Amino acid sequence: MRYLVTGATGYIGGRLAARLVDAGPVRCLVRDPEKLLDVPWARRAEIVSGDLLDPVSIRAACEGVDVLYYLVHSLSDREFAATDRRAALITAQAARDAGVRRIVYLGGLHPDGPLSEHLASRAEVGEILLRSGVPTAVLQAAVILGSGSASFEMLRYLTERLPVMVTPRWVHNRIQPIAVRDVLRYLIGAATLPPEVNRTFDIGGPEVLTYLDMMQRYAAVAGLPSRRIVPVPVLTPHLSAHWVNIVTPVPKSIAGPLIESLVHEVVCSEQDIREYVPDPPEGRTGYDRAVQLALAKISGGDVETRWSGAAVADMPSDPLPTDPQWSGGTVYLDEREHAGTADPDALWEVVTGIGGERGWYSFPLAWAVRGWMDRIVGGVGLRRGRRDPDRLQTGDALDWWRVEQLRDGADGRMLRLRAEMKVPGRAWLEMVVRPVPGGSSYEQRAVFIPRGLAGHLYWWSVAPFHGIVFGGMVRNITRTAERLGQQRRHDEAADIA
Repeated sequence: MRYLVTGATGYIGGRLAARLVDAGPVRCLVRDPEKLLDVPWARRAEIVSGDLLDPVSIRAACEGVDVLYYLVHSLSDREFAATDRRAALITAQAARDAGVRRIVYLGGLHPDGPLSEHLASRAEVGEILLRSGVPTAVLQAAVILGSGSASFEMLRYLTERLPVMVTPRWVHNRIQPIAVRDVLRYLIGAATLPPEVNRTFDIGGPEVLTYLDMMQRYAAVAGLPSRRIVPVPVLTPHLSAHWVNIVTPVPKSIAGPLIESLVHEVVCSEQDIREYVPDPPEGRTGYDRAVQLALAKISGGDVETRWSGAAVADMPSDPLPTDPQWSGGTVYLDEREHAGTADPDALWEVVTGIGGERGWYSFPLAWAVRGWMDRIVGGVGLRRGRRDPDRLQTGDALDWWRVEQLRDGADGRMLRLRAEMKVPGRAWLEMVVRPVPGGSSYEQRAVFIPRGLAGHLYWWSVAPFHGIVFGGMVRNITRTAERLGQQRRHDEAADIA
């Protein structure tokens, strides 16, 4: 069986593709193939460049495919409903014309009646695919529990950071959460449904809980005291999204749609999928077990995919021009260099370990304030952290940056980050490590291409702090690498002795 996965750089798509490569040929349609350069399973898949809004590219991607997985949703796009509708219509026609035998779509579990804009959009996409003429399975899930999922991160941070919580009424609504491993099992099993099956399926775990129950049981599994809850009826979904934006790493643009879905009671009305995809011998994953598995992955630094890996709407996707004049306008640069005795490998380890819990090696207060400012205006802020505490790969979210390129060449190694914070322009940060006689050379370059007058004013307003922020980064990164190298030499000498 030949598979096409759309959304392979996202949370579910990345995990699904990693499992499908063991079952048959896998093709992944992505807008930026470089985001999968460092992903191990991608070497066993066919990665093609394209866009679901481009009929030519999606038609070519569907050629020779048996099963198409549709795992794309414009969560933070301002025109998300129109974008998703158009993408679904284009994909439906392309799949039908190419003779695809089955479409599998992961949507949102929802009740009958009026829905939020995002749930209504996901339901509409499902209906479009069901009317495509290609047998379609629309799997509808509520809260997905797994390391790195946006729903789990929101639950985790709210519970861990707030021993006393002021909660809105929706925390008492019933929810049927599902472990990510069960979602993947259903997605894979749906590929072999009989050809006459063309319908929606509700998928859920074995328990129905309230969000309040979920927080209290999370606290118990995590070894935390029972949380104290103070209900406040005036906390609307809109205000709740702002609160989540402040307390958790999940930005308002993503928290909003998640909370909108929780305003409804989301419980499976049927579970017919189990007739076609039977439960495993040990049964479906219960809530406590799903939390234990997710926390174990997080504590072990083994988070396979993360919600922040998906692209952020309105962020620049063009790579940094090699020649700044390529842009045809003003380019502001802050360039710094330091040659020292640090071992190149130790220096590269420090560079690629930057961000997250380790921070940015200069003026933490300035970085924190800038992160809070970004959160206030709806940006991603600093709290997205890292997918892995020690390893980076192209496409990873790194606080408010995105890893755009990792290069290991004869002339040195380079890490390029693209900013995803709210700024009037486009910004990058490059860090280069080169071996030199007696040690290494560290080169750091910040690039900003302003947009309009606001962009120029922004650069000149922050330029006075660059000496402290960027200069401090150079000094502290190289000093940390020198200490790391000294410690390793000392340890090696001790081992020899």
